[in-house]
Amino acid sequence: MTGVSEAVGSAGAGERVTAPGPRVRLVGHSVFTPPVDVPGFEGTWTTDAADGDALAEFAGRACYRSWSRPIPETADNAGYLDHILQVGHLAVLEHSTATFYLTGVPLSVAAEVVRHRHFSVSQLSPRHQAEAGPEIVEPAAVAADPGLHARFQQAVDDAAAAYAALLEVLDPAGAGGRPGVRNPLSGKQAREAARSVLPLATATDLVVTGNYRSWRHFVGMRATDPADVAIRTLAVTILRELQQLAPHSFADFRISALPDGTALAASPLVRDA
Repeated sequence: MTGVSEAVGSAGAGERVTAPGPRVRLVGHSVFTPPVDVPGFEGTWTTDAADGDALAEFAGRACYRSWSRPIPETADNAGYLDHILQVGHLAVLEHSTATFYLTGVPLSVAAEVVRHRHFSVSQLSPRHQAEAGPEIVEPAAVAADPGLHARFQQAVDDAAAAYAALLEVLDPAGAGGRPGVRNPLSGKQAREAARSVLPLATATDLVVTGNYRSWRHFVGMRATDPADVAIRTLAVTILRELQQLAPHSFADFRISALPDGTALAASPLVRDA
């Protein structure tokens, strides 16, 4: 598992629209540490999976002390978690978590990610760094049309110029300050006010932690055909990482290619999306 995935493409070199699109990096996940003893079982209980998959199985078996695997169909981790998904006993998946560092995410997509209430999110602050030129993620549908791309580029340039003009008035002393020049706002306040004119395509960064159940909900909602292509591409990219990290907890999702070169994912077992 690489822990690093790319989502969408970028505009031509040398242009202001330079962000490569969302990049997905796995930076943390649950680790399962088998207890040396469990009630009703002789010795150290083990399973044929690791980390999040193993922890989910352990949590499920702890509900009934079914440590000895009495049912052949659920004796291994794959069979056990398949049964969990089939019957919808998804609470056991909430014990396992994955944390992703998402960079180059358009503000429009970031706003949709943070709407998922069961995620824990830390987002790049807009107040602590002045923008020499905003990093922009161009929608694929716009980039594919030269005329639309030119209009998009002009709009981005206009927004960047407006940002610079506002910052010049709101923060005339600059980040380092100039003798005899008094700022009407602090540097952080000035940058935050100036950023109000930047487009929703402006890139931001997120650290997102979710348990496996919440990630399944996210993928079930955002990786489907009706979803906007940008967040759908991000969701599919995250799913690929999750299927490497915890193959049995996400085994029911199938990724399919679409005629436009993008992909979607779906599962017949997603009931609460």
